[in-house]
Amino acid sequence: MTDFNTNYNRAVWFDIPVADLDRAVAFYARVLDIKVQVEEYEGVRFGVLDHELGNGGCLVVDEIKVTSQQGILVYLNVDGRIDEAVELVTDMGGTVLQGVHNIGPHGFRALILDSEGNRLALHAERRSQE
Repeated sequence: MTDFNTNYNRAVWFDIPVADLDRAVAFYARVLDIKVQVEEYEGVRFGVLDHELGNGGCLVVDEIKVTSQQGILVYLNVDGRIDEAVELVTDMGGTVLQGVHNIGPHGFRALILDSEGNRLALHAERRSQE
């Protein structure tokens, strides 16, 4: 985590519960267009989402905590490629709950269920690469 993130961001990490780690790794790598590194610590496997300069998170096998309609809503950055990312959601086993829509001066978002059934928002300041 960078000093900027440590000093200025309130949310510094997130865990996304998953039932099937390999399926979830494939989903996030493809939809977010990032690397997701599978790691193991003390016999527990998890997937770390690429976060070289920003806040990060990981995929943690915890089937009981997977929820689709309740709890916190995490916004994941797909800036400049939100339309493509939303198209990939269903291809990768997820569901689009609400397509891309404008959220005023805060950009665009789409609400989805990931391949594991978690409700998330895909977020972009802009819709397509300019």
